[in-house]
Amino acid sequence: MDDLEALALLTDPVRRSAYQAVVDAGAEPVGRDEVAAALGVGRTLAAFHLDKLVDAGLLEVSFARRTGRSGPGAGRPAKLYRRAAGEHVVSVPPRAYLSAAELLAEGVERAGADAAVYEVAREHGREVGAAAGAGADPVEVLASSGYEPETDDAAVRLRNCPFHQLATRFPPLVCGMNLALVEGVLEGAAAAQWRARLDPGPGYCCVTLSKNKINDL
Repeated sequence: MDDLEALALLTDPVRRSAYQAVVDAGAEPVGRDEVAAALGVGRTLAAFHLDKLVDAGLLEVSFARRTGRSGPGAGRPAKLYRRAAGEHVVSVPPRAYLSAAELLAEGVERAGADAAVYEVAREHGREVGAAAGAGADPVEVLASSGYEPETDDAAVRLRNCPFHQLATRFPPLVCGMNLALVEGVLEGAAAAQWRARLDPGPGYCCVTLSKNKINDL
């Protein structure tokens, strides 16, 4: 019921937009002023909705002094928001799919069947990439699969791991599976100019994408 109540908060369009504004900021926490500006609402209303999301466990809070601020109160630490690490899932009636996945992952590790899992993941990725069409942008394909790509000059980092909880318990198996799946997407979409590699970092998926150099092709 706690998960249901938390997700029910997002039915309010302003609150949902406030949550999305924080999510869109990626790994960097944002303040009330930034969210208010993004939503086109007053700072007080933005703060009200943000704090409701914190109470529900959808956002978490930190405090830091912001540079470039002036005027009264500029030296005080600002209240900042980022997406909470916890997950909220609702199933009616209750189901335990994560528990089943954990049992299967442990069985795979005990049996030493990692290679079979990677091949299945790669085949699934190829199907996803091929369904998008040859020449499809793999970043868009991964975005539609929930990875939340974040592009900079050097690489594409994935802000969300669809297998996060499972990866924390079985990192070699699940991260290897994830890499094989993403590589399959690149193959299926005929995106030869892209490559995927394992590059785990705090707050990101374990897989990073980058474009091959011309002389590497």
